[in-house]
Amino acid sequence: MDDAAPLDPTTTTPLSQGELDVLTDKLIEQLKTVYDPEIPVDIYELGLIYKVDISDDKDVLIDMTLTAPGCPVAGEMPGWVEDAVKAIPEIRSVKVELVFDPPWDPSRMTDEAKLQLNMF
Repeated sequence: MDDAAPLDPTTTTPLSQGELDVLTDKLIEQLKTVYDPEIPVDIYELGLIYKVDISDDKDVLIDMTLTAPGCPVAGEMPGWVEDAVKAIPEIRSVKVELVFDPPWDPSRMTDEAKLQLNMF
C-alpha cells in the first residue's frame, strides 16, 4: 500500500516565466496610472514601489513608500494602488503595505522621472 498523500486537485500550477512576464508588464502599466498628487510623476517612476510579489495563485503583495511619512495622502494612496492593480482581470487579490525603511529619496527616481522634474 502506498502511503503517499493523494494529489490535491486544488493545488495551483506554478506560473510560467511567460505568464509572470505578462503579469509584470500589466502591473507596471497599472502602477503608472497612480500619481503622487504633489509631484506630477507616477509612483512607479518616482521609485515609491519597493517590492511586488506575485504568488502562483495570482495574489499580489506590494511594499511601497511615500516621498515623506507625513504625506497628506498617506491613508489614501495604498487604496489607489490596490484599486489600480485590482483592475487587472487575472489578479485574484491585492494587499498593499506602506513601509518607511529604507526612507525614500530622490535617487530612487527613474531617469524619466528626473527628466520630467528637470532634476538633471
